[in-house]
Amino acid sequence: MNEKVILISIDGMRPDGAVGCGHPFVQELMEKSTYTLQGGSVLPPVTLPCHTSMFYGVPPERHGILTNTFTPPVRPVKGIAEQLAASGKVCAAFHNWEPIRHIWQSETMKYTGYINAYQEDNSDSLLTGMLLSLISRKQPDFLFLHLVETDEKGGHDHGWMSPEYLGQLGNALSCAQRIYQAAGNDYHIIITADHGGHDRSHGDNCPEDMTIPMFFCGRYFQHSRKLEHACLLDLAPTIAWLTGVAAVREWEGHIIPHL
Repeated sequence: MNEKVILISIDGMRPDGAVGCGHPFVQELMEKSTYTLQGGSVLPPVTLPCHTSMFYGVPPERHGILTNTFTPPVRPVKGIAEQLAASGKVCAAFHNWEPIRHIWQSETMKYTGYINAYQEDNSDSLLTGMLLSLISRKQPDFLFLHLVETDEKGGHDHGWMSPEYLGQLGNALSCAQRIYQAAGNDYHIIITADHGGHDRSHGDNCPEDMTIPMFFCGRYFQHSRKLEHACLLDLAPTIAWLTGVAAVREWEGHIIPHL
């Protein structure tokens, strides 16, 4: 295949938060996507380890990133960004948490955009606008959007499932909806979380931290299909399958439509 893909990561999105925030886009996603409200994060359920597993298809004990401080892997594995770039695909990434830039190798992204989440009232929306502007001009093959405000300004600042958390999550879902409405006919869109959270933290091996929602939209995904088994490790092989690039032997996940 030779499909285009957008991967949206809403940092810290819990399934009960997605449903409970009352955003109508969640119901639309459940009707028009292959999805799960019981997806699996990785241990530890922490932002940088989780996103590294998204891109590299292996758990943290394999890639070696166990905290939010980046250290070079001792046994490197090629990630989805490297595979796409090696195949001549044009990739882009937009993020509002600076360390996330470590999940792809230098020069694999042709376009990047970064805004510190606390320098703007709604950096999630600003990044979404940047992504949509790039799509209208260049139509890259793969775009990654990391929206951190649900985690930082919602969960950490006020507590998971607090009114402030649910408000930030609703805003992030509105950003995802804008992308879905503008690009859903031309791109397969994957909307996921990296981890959940409880109280004002995350990182524990508990359902609140380890359970995530995942939505897979596009013509190669069945509508209203509930996945029984899906996790972060499945993202790299699924994106490789959609874009027609080779999977990496070390990747441990599965292609989502084949589960």
